Amino acid sequence: MMTFNDVIEGIKSLSTDEKEEIKSLLQQYLREEHRDKIYENFQAAQKEQQQGNLKFSNQINELRKLIEE
Repeated sequence: MMTFNDVIEGIKSLSTDEKEEIKSLLQQYLREEHRDKIYENFQAAQKEQQQGNLKFSNQINELRKLIEE
């Protein structure tokens, strides 16, 4: 199994074009992971709403109380 340092050393030996491709792929992978996390949070919020666990208010004092809970 390769260690993180092995990967870094391997990347150092690549051409500039290959490094740019890795950079592009990493950016794509990170975007996909962020989208997945956002979707998971959305699904969790939907479930909480369906269970009646979400509370809403447009009153600042009530919002402060909700945050403190």
